[in-house]
Amino acid sequence: MTVLVTGGAGYIGSHMVHALVDSGERVVVLDNLSTGFAWALPAAATLVEGDTGDEVLVSRLIAEHAVEAIVHFAASIVVPDSVADPLGYYRNNTVNSRNVIACAVKGGVKRFVFSSTAAVYGNPDAVPVAEDAPLSPMSPYGSSKLMTEIMLRDAGLAHGLGHVILRYFNVAGADPQARTGQSTRNATHLIKVAVETALGLREKMAVFGTDYPTPDGTCVRDYIHVADLIAAHMDALRHLRGGGASATLNCGYGHGFSVLEVIETVKRVAGVDFPVELAPRRPGDPAAIVASSEKARALLGWQPRFDDLDTIVAHALAWQRKISAEGR
Repeated sequence: MTVLVTGGAGYIGSHMVHALVDSGERVVVLDNLSTGFAWALPAAATLVEGDTGDEVLVSRLIAEHAVEAIVHFAASIVVPDSVADPLGYYRNNTVNSRNVIACAVKGGVKRFVFSSTAAVYGNPDAVPVAEDAPLSPMSPYGSSKLMTEIMLRDAGLAHGLGHVILRYFNVAGADPQARTGQSTRNATHLIKVAVETALGLREKMAVFGTDYPTPDGTCVRDYIHVADLIAAHMDALRHLRGGGASATLNCGYGHGFSVLEVIETVKRVAGVDFPVELAPRRPGDPAAIVASSEKARALLGWQPRFDDLDTIVAHALAWQRKISAEGR
């Protein structure tokens, strides 16, 4: 039996593929390589270049590879881009996800792990935010993910599709073995941008908004190491295989850092100073969002190992130095 990983050549997806292969799983990856890289995958994984919206292709992969579980990462993820191109985001994130879910049901797949986001909460009334908090996304990105959550729950009730929805907070860092990491050019992730600036790949970086109702006026986020996030996915897959009930779970550490605190950490860990420009707020950015992750720990037995901002930054720096040296 095989695990199908959509978007498996991307930043988070490629970490999942490595973890699955490390565990002896058979893995087939479906990725259109718009933001992913074939070289980020282990040799033991089968890569099929294609689109999650291609019903014939997805159905064929499920049948030919005897897929018994799907881990669905493929999506567009940049909040400001979603504000500028909402229909593109609803097509890629919602319509295409509907196709993957439908193919899973048609193909008899009974286990589905979905990559969702803390953006479904919008600007929460209180932090840390629990899974039962009001859902009020501030961007088409958040809305597109919430729509997929609703479809997946409905399909689960109607067709017995066991699923775990994981709501990511801010994912950062890289594989501790330096096999994969955040490699997308012109990425917008804060730690990635700060690391590139520290290494001279950008002249300067911007802080978007300094007048938020936070201690230093900049946005506060819960940064989770990508390896710990992938551990939660592996735990979710084990949970479903063991007959566990469907669930929606936050993935974060339960404490946050401001944009300025992250930048200062990157400067200190990298041992260099770099210019930072203060800029206006971006549309769609909540002031502060931090996870309550007790449910994931209790239900899945999830035990994070890299809950340390210095470690997250150090791994991100090591990966950026590696791919820069390799010309990637």
